[in-house]
Amino acid sequence: MTSPGADTGSRRAGPDDGVPPPAPVTPSAPVMPSAFVSVRGTGGRLLLVRRNDSGLWELPGGRVRAGESVPRAAVREVGEESGVQVLVTRLVGIFGHPAHVLRSRSAEVRRQFAVVFHARAVGGCALAVPGAVGAAAWTAVADLGRLPLEPASRLWIAVALADGGHPQLI
Repeated sequence: MTSPGADTGSRRAGPDDGVPPPAPVTPSAPVMPSAFVSVRGTGGRLLLVRRNDSGLWELPGGRVRAGESVPRAAVREVGEESGVQVLVTRLVGIFGHPAHVLRSRSAEVRRQFAVVFHARAVGGCALAVPGAVGAAAWTAVADLGRLPLEPASRLWIAVALADGGHPQLI
């Protein structure tokens, strides 16, 4: 995700979304570092945001800016997208599968390298921030199977919910 008002025209393409994969990503393809966050609320509900470009739900998060720490990017992105202020508590995992790529409307292909954290809400409320996402909501874990989720986010959520206590490297 990007800051409010920015339109990157990107969508995720992966092996499970029914979209033919882009051309193979070469070692010279840019890698996009990003941070996403698993935030549990009242009754164990999970904070999710709906992307404007694809209409799919995912964990809040997005790009790490130059000179920004990954945990700080995670906190910033959650606030920008949902209005919820969080405190990062620990690492869920590092995800860099070569099949997880972003493909822009202009055919630019980039690999996504995602760091996913657990965090707790410390303020704000789940409201979509105009221009950043289409919606933000606290979602019951039992409802996740019925939601159209980004394929990568489905994996991240599963790992976060399994909570083996040790960060995963995938």
